[in-house]
Amino acid sequence: MASETPRPPSSGDAAIDSVSVLGEELRRKMFAFVRRARRPVTRDEAAASVGISRKLAAFHLDKLVESGLLRAHTHGPDAARKVGRRPKVYEPADAQIHVSIPERRHELLAGLLLQALLTEGEDETGAQAAARVAEQRGREQGEAERARARPGRLGAERGITLCERMLDEQGFEPVREGPTRLRLLNCPFHPLAAEAPGLVCGMNHAYLTGYLRGLRATGVQAVLAPRPGECCVELRRADAPSG
Repeated sequence: MASETPRPPSSGDAAIDSVSVLGEELRRKMFAFVRRARRPVTRDEAAASVGISRKLAAFHLDKLVESGLLRAHTHGPDAARKVGRRPKVYEPADAQIHVSIPERRHELLAGLLLQALLTEGEDETGAQAAARVAEQRGREQGEAERARARPGRLGAERGITLCERMLDEQGFEPVREGPTRLRLLNCPFHPLAAEAPGLVCGMNHAYLTGYLRGLRATGVQAVLAPRPGECCVELRRADAPSG
């Protein structure tokens, strides 16, 4: 079997890690100070804002950088500094961090719906355009996963395994029911899915169908199988009986 490139942590795990860094009070106060400053902040300024040493402030600031909450760069030239390196300064990172348990991905759904609205053809309904866009996004992701994993020939079980990892990263909470059947315990688009089940379930089905096509996992199919409190789609071996 071809080796696979290591996958980055899921966005949900990364968000939880980032937020957990703010559990330390001094770190949280310095982060708030940097955000409110609206300009690059030096270690000395951050240290003074919470009344600690520059060395301890540097430790906490670097933790905030590692977690993706701040970014650091050198500031210069500094006329007051006659010798030595230019001081490091800190600013808020551009990333927006959201934590939801169970995971919700409303921004993804909104982006797909906006793209569908902007590209809707004269012969399409809104729901058809949304399904088309979702299928295209899924197919692109499946193609990217196939290029990354280089899986060779995909049987049903291998195809299910690759899909399981992607679905876990996206918050669907996949659970195996046998080697070639995958239930999805969470819908990342809830509660919107409850308000428009035909639209959202159709997009979910189109997205996963497109992903399988891009992955070329011909032995696996996405089927509508709604259950209360779960995603309306599950994955099965293509020749598996329904029910």
